[in-house]
Amino acid sequence: MAKHRMNHPQAVRALGALAHDTRLQVHRLLVRAGDNGLSAGTIARKLDLPASSLSFHLAHLQSAGVITQRRVGRSLIYAIDFDSVNGLMAYLQENCCRGFAEDGCAVAAPTAGGAEIDERRPARRVAGAGKRSRA
Repeated sequence: MAKHRMNHPQAVRALGALAHDTRLQVHRLLVRAGDNGLSAGTIARKLDLPASSLSFHLAHLQSAGVITQRRVGRSLIYAIDFDSVNGLMAYLQENCCRGFAEDGCAVAAPTAGGAEIDERRPARRVAGAGKRSRA
């Protein structure tokens, strides 16, 4: 269970930040780097990005709460906020299956305290249903 529980506005900001090619590349690189993170210069070199562009994208990811920044000497080190990202994943999957695991859902346990939704089983569409036949 994620320590950081995201709410809807936080999830929208995080997803918006990640919905950009460069920011998603930065995110994936930082995930591979783990808790140690990477300096801005290393990220720029690995992704072949100008410092000014990278700075903009890092600020966006940090504002959305998916990365952290710390100073080590003269370097700024960026790392994934794994608690936040895990909180985003928990938010996205909190209503998975809603008790209908027998239908093949891989994640059968919804988390407590999630957003209220209609818990009735959704109607299944049948191919061709609702279409009038032309006889």
